[in-house]
Amino acid sequence: MGYAKLAHPIKYNKYNKLKCPFRGLGSMNFSILQITSAFMVLFAIIDILGSIPIILSVKKKSTTFHPFRASAIAFLILVGFLFTGEVILKLFGVDIQSFAIAGSLVIFIFAIEMILDIEIFHNKGPEGSSSIVPLAFPLIAGPGSFTTLLSLRAEYNTLNILIALILNLIFVYIVLKSTSKIEKIIGEGGIYILRKVFGIILLAISVKLFTANIGSLLD
Repeated sequence: MGYAKLAHPIKYNKYNKLKCPFRGLGSMNFSILQITSAFMVLFAIIDILGSIPIILSVKKKSTTFHPFRASAIAFLILVGFLFTGEVILKLFGVDIQSFAIAGSLVIFIFAIEMILDIEIFHNKGPEGSSSIVPLAFPLIAGPGSFTTLLSLRAEYNTLNILIALILNLIFVYIVLKSTSKIEKIIGEGGIYILRKVFGIILLAISVKLFTANIGSLLD
């Protein structure tokens, strides 16, 4: 009759879960290991500590500086991309490689500013817009973090990625809030040296991001 098969108990494990666009939020598989791993990966990619010289530079250029606004906007961008990133890019006919290359060019410009002591990016937007560009995007929420989120979602539970993201953005807010204290501790000379060093590092990251994605587009 076909009912005999339904009588057998179904073993429910991690290999036969139903997949959906919000996979992980429904199953509520809380994992300290996944949260820790995702946190470390995102922490390395966002690299807010390495961005301190850029943050200080933006802070000096702008008359208003809003750490909470920058952190909140970056969080909303990252969460939005976590769930709808691939769909949005496909909607505009843009692949993740093209997006990463565009982001690498923006990072390249910031690196040149830091190394050569020139000003290419002029903040001529509305008052307080520096909290959005370049802080929230692309400094905090950039192509690197976008690509990482898509990669993490393929491997980890969405709930755990979300928790790791929240923890990272809390740390980002603390760093943004404490930049004045950090500047006093390091001093102007220390900031100048850091700016040059991290400018070169940022330049290397932009080149790596560009070369890692240009090959697949040319192929």
